[in-house]
Amino acid sequence: MPVKLLALAGSTRAGSLNQALLDLAAKAARERGAEVTEIRLKDYPLPLYDGDLEASDFPQTARDLKALFCGHHGFLIASPEYNGGVSGVLKNAIDWVSRPTDGENLIALSAFRGKVAGLMAASISPFGGLRGITHMRQVLGTVQTLVATEQVLVPFAHGAFDENWALKEALPAQLLGGLAARVIELAEKLQPPVS
Repeated sequence: MPVKLLALAGSTRAGSLNQALLDLAAKAARERGAEVTEIRLKDYPLPLYDGDLEASDFPQTARDLKALFCGHHGFLIASPEYNGGVSGVLKNAIDWVSRPTDGENLIALSAFRGKVAGLMAASISPFGGLRGITHMRQVLGTVQTLVATEQVLVPFAHGAFDENWALKEALPAQLLGGLAARVIELAEKLQPPVS
């Protein structure tokens, strides 16, 4: 059975540099035999996480998004850096998806536990989104997801892509291929059941 990866970016902006980076990573994973589902968080509008809303009327969009996470062995995540951390839309999605549904144990973390993630970031800064990636590692580790040690950071990203959204430099593209291969390798070793 091929490894199934869910690919998402923490930016909903048209022309997002992180979305462009994620698209290249998804292509690299497909070339290495993975089955990749690409989604846009803009297509899954969620209210800010609220425990009262969770208890009274768990949003159907959050259930749908959680089902997607549950149905994959791992994740490719492009995480933009907002003020040194994870973007609000990405953190909010993870908060909703991590919540128990349909009688699950409070700490089941069925969408995340035992799965693997590969992280990347593109930023106009010289740090390439490193602080946001560091925060993302902490968040994913807390929800029991194994994060690959490999990561791809693209600094000065406003000049890193050509007019066709390909990377101008060979090294970041090679690193994306290595990240994709590592995520697939780890997912094959873990192979959690998917629904």
